[in-house]
Amino acid sequence: MQKLNGESKNLITENIEKLKQLFPEVFSEGKVQMEVLESLLGEYRETEQERYSFTWNGKAMARREAQKVSTGTLRPCPEESVDWDTTQNLYIEGDNLEVLKLLQKSYHSKIKMIYIDPPYNTGKDFVYKDNYHDNLQNYKELTGQTDEEGRRLSTNSETAGRYHSNWLNMMYPRLKLARNLLREDGVIFISIDDNEVHNLRKICDEIFGEENLVAKFDWRKKTGANDAKDIAIITETIYLYAKNLPITIENSIWARDESSINQKRYSLSDEFLETRGKFYFDTLDRGGLQYSDSMNFGIKAPDGGIIFPNGRSTFVNDGWIWKWGKEKVQWGIENKFLEFVTSTKSEGSEYTIKYKVYQNVDNEGNFRKSSGRAYTNLITAPINQQGNSDFSNLFEGKIYFSNPKPIGLIRYLLKTISNNSTNSKEIILDFFSGSSTTAHAVMELNKEDASTDSAQVYGNRKYIMVQLPEPTDENSEAYKAGYKTISDIGKERIRRAADKIKQELKAGKVKGEKEKAESPLFEKMEEQSSVPSACQAEVPEFPERRLVNSVVNNLDLGFKVFKLDSSNLKAWDPATKDLEQSLYDAISNIKEDRDEDDVLYEILLKFGLDLTLPIEEKLIANNKVFNIGAGALLVCLAENISLDVVEGIGKLKEELNPETCRVVFKDNGFKDDVVKTNAMQIMKRYGIEEVRSI
Repeated sequence: MQKLNGESKNLITENIEKLKQLFPEVFSEGKVQMEVLESLLGEYRETEQERYSFTWNGKAMARREAQKVSTGTLRPCPEESVDWDTTQNLYIEGDNLEVLKLLQKSYHSKIKMIYIDPPYNTGKDFVYKDNYHDNLQNYKELTGQTDEEGRRLSTNSETAGRYHSNWLNMMYPRLKLARNLLREDGVIFISIDDNEVHNLRKICDEIFGEENLVAKFDWRKKTGANDAKDIAIITETIYLYAKNLPITIENSIWARDESSINQKRYSLSDEFLETRGKFYFDTLDRGGLQYSDSMNFGIKAPDGGIIFPNGRSTFVNDGWIWKWGKEKVQWGIENKFLEFVTSTKSEGSEYTIKYKVYQNVDNEGNFRKSSGRAYTNLITAPINQQGNSDFSNLFEGKIYFSNPKPIGLIRYLLKTISNNSTNSKEIILDFFSGSSTTAHAVMELNKEDASTDSAQVYGNRKYIMVQLPEPTDENSEAYKAGYKTISDIGKERIRRAADKIKQELKAGKVKGEKEKAESPLFEKMEEQSSVPSACQAEVPEFPERRLVNSVVNNLDLGFKVFKLDSSNLKAWDPATKDLEQSLYDAISNIKEDRDEDDVLYEILLKFGLDLTLPIEEKLIANNKVFNIGAGALLVCLAENISLDVVEGIGKLKEELNPETCRVVFKDNGFKDDVVKTNAMQIMKRYGIEEVRSI
């Protein structure tokens, strides 16, 4: 029975296995023969001594750090959570480097979008200084510690000597690990200012590939800067990289700005109304610089006349051409995408020719997944000040976090990638989550997606927030208000934002913060609410109100809180002076201050299971057995496991009939060695091959 250890996914071992599958001949006695690998790579091997290389002091160590395992775990905190049993959102408190390592197995290739607003390296920022020897211990010491002169140990001063190197060493392993979490059609947005914008571009080109740079957004964060001594800097940069740009295009993830379309233009209809929708006419000819004789031809009109571009009756090069070629024009006539319209502007005919722009299909008859113009890389609104307003509106006018990003900015970025369907459960990750603007924006966009037509259709994006519990200043308003850490502020913001969204939905504000849904539904709701209270008991609840209540209930406005800590398992230390204690720890290897829930969620991480999977508690032969993911994993952490318990677990597996089933027992929980030995055979009899102990 294989035993689980207290380490995260080993990326080096995994990469070696991949290399072994591709080039088995380069391995000898388990080691890579580099000279053989180089010979196999042939022309792709770099032989020049001089070549472009982006490097800095500590890069090799930063690269190795991204591959090291973590000895930490994530401990559940139901008491700080909202809707613990049902929510699929996560708030993780801890150093994001260690957290990203712990998420490698459970969320590998599962994240649709990452947004981060990392420290900008202004000289005053809280920059994570990683201790590559022991990051977990470093994390515990780092939060809140100052040096003898009262400076934050995490402040990256320009006088530090390795100003840019420190920032690069902090960012590189985190971005490397973040890429692993993205789906093949996933994307990452990164906010940055001019201090490190050039270095960020270089490390992202290296990690994601320069061919996967999608856009460099310029965000106008303010309208002016009167105190500027030279040029007023009013923009910030947001880089957008794809994990695999061709796949994002193939999967049509890029949305269109539907607000750019004037729906009132679509005022006409024909026999294709049900499939193509309404339409408007547009002219088929145009004048421009891209002239071509092949696009300057005559089209026969119903009255026998010949129509050329610009209303001509003969071929003349006046710079005007048709927008469509000959074959497409013929197709358009046959499929009624083109229409001859009476006109006095044509020389040789009483007709001119126009094409129909339909709501639901493009001009080749393909159904539109979305309409509107492509989103642009220039963002002019909202400005940064709106972020303060968004925050203070939730906290009675107080601002406990400096310069939070505006909700509208994150919402704009979210809208650039399509949700494909409202039930797709796409995951958004922010591992520098600060005041939780990203979580707030995700919930707001889900609210906007809420439909009044069907209770089953609603925004279903999920989020994972990761934030270091950076202490707030003891003299700050935040500290005085009870928010001792930045993560305290972030969690409370999500709670308050969720309550506000519920209130807005119940008040009829489904489509957005500032607009009320234009629907008879809300007229009826107002009509019902205007009935005198004495008569309310006699008035039946309108179905429309039940519909809105259903939307409120279906929107996921909760979150599960987890906190980074050392593994729940005691590490074997053969160098200890107290051999008796070390042997005892090897027998009872779960730490005394940890409970079943702590161990259970560490097991989920070890097996690469989603931390939001439903967990059901069963009682088998008076022992608790945890059923995770409808039988995907069965866990028994009892102290006196008998054969009856083992048989009961086998029968439970048969009852649930999962596609695959894994079982975990507490290693020293078996009644005796006979039960432990027989447990493996019983599990095999029930078709369970993967049995582990902890």
